[in-house]
Amino acid sequence: MSGILYIVPTPVGNLEDMTLRAIRVLKEADLILAEDTRTSSVLLKHYDIHGRLQSHHKFNEHKTASIIKDRILAGETVALISDAGTPGISDPGFLLARTCAEEGIIVQTLPGPTACIPAIVSSGLPCDRFCFEGFLPVKKGRQTLLKTLATETRTMVFYESPYRLAKTLSQMAEFFGGDRECSVAREISKVHEEHRRGTLSELAAFYGANEPKGEIVLVVAGAPSKKDKRRASDGEEDGED
Repeated sequence: MSGILYIVPTPVGNLEDMTLRAIRVLKEADLILAEDTRTSSVLLKHYDIHGRLQSHHKFNEHKTASIIKDRILAGETVALISDAGTPGISDPGFLLARTCAEEGIIVQTLPGPTACIPAIVSSGLPCDRFCFEGFLPVKKGRQTLLKTLATETRTMVFYESPYRLAKTLSQMAEFFGGDRECSVAREISKVHEEHRRGTLSELAAFYGANEPKGEIVLVVAGAPSKKDKRRASDGEEDGED
């Protein structure tokens, strides 16, 4: 009988964000796959977890995914974690999950920490419908994607490096319009957590003069829908009467 692949979210900041189920699964797993074993060792030691640890990251996942699949088919229970958050969300995990799913292996992802959900809920922007874009391309395809997203009506969520934040905000102001609302969430669930809200132009100017540090989640309002534009137009006409 084959084993199971568990995908286990880990804290993005505060170690207390670990769930009781996540701790149990990691303690019971035959093998724990970690993006960086040094980083994960701190978390595992904190919760007195002593399972076998193996490296699994973007540079070796194509090589190891098939090997791990065979071990699970042989009956082992494997837990996959990343440095922080939910594996597969801008972190290694997709390839292994797909490989196992294609073999009929049970893949269970535990609910748990991720940076994008707290960022969008805290932003004050609509979160009933949103799209997650992850990291923008650094060079090739970047402007093409921004041009496409300029008409996206859903709230958009991005991950960004603190070193590129000011440039990204400036480019978004150029393609989306400088008055588009946005929120920058920094160091979510950590001691220096911060949420700064404003327009793209305002925040581009602020972070151009104040270089940020830490993990960044950028939340940007969607473009006005046709219905919103009609309402705004009707309101202007009413005001003229």
